[in-house]
Amino acid sequence: MTATERPPRPPRGPDERTPPKSARRRSRELAMQGLYQWLLSKEDAGAIEAHLVATSPNFDKADREHFEELLHGSIREIDALHAQIEPHLDRRVAELSPVEHATLLVGAFELTRHLEIPYRVVINEAVELAKTFGGTDGYKYINGVLDKVAVRARPTEIRPR
Repeated sequence: MTATERPPRPPRGPDERTPPKSARRRSRELAMQGLYQWLLSKEDAGAIEAHLVATSPNFDKADREHFEELLHGSIREIDALHAQIEPHLDRRVAELSPVEHATLLVGAFELTRHLEIPYRVVINEAVELAKTFGGTDGYKYINGVLDKVAVRARPTEIRPR
């Protein structure tokens, strides 16, 4: 081995494959799952929240306040969020998959209501949700739509392209 080569890294154990999820990321996942359930069933948001609290492993590791705000806020403000999203869709909202729809709602809510979170973080987190729960290339669609929402929702933070 030469001085510029690095020694091979030992194989990772099962616990080292992925870094632990942040409390915020876990809250986004749970909110997206709750919105997915709500979009399909129109069940009461409180019942959906109670179900997620009771059945989700490691719920205690999520940022509960952020989860509640994302879930209940997205449902409460769905019309305003749709108004932010719809101009950038290539189809009607009703034609979105429930995973895409729920992910766009979470992302649009954070872009419009959580200005303390940088827009790039919001978009990246939504893309990660889509990669985890969505179809093969759904994350690309989420990225494109939320990027356009960000231009309108955060004009002082992002310059239009």
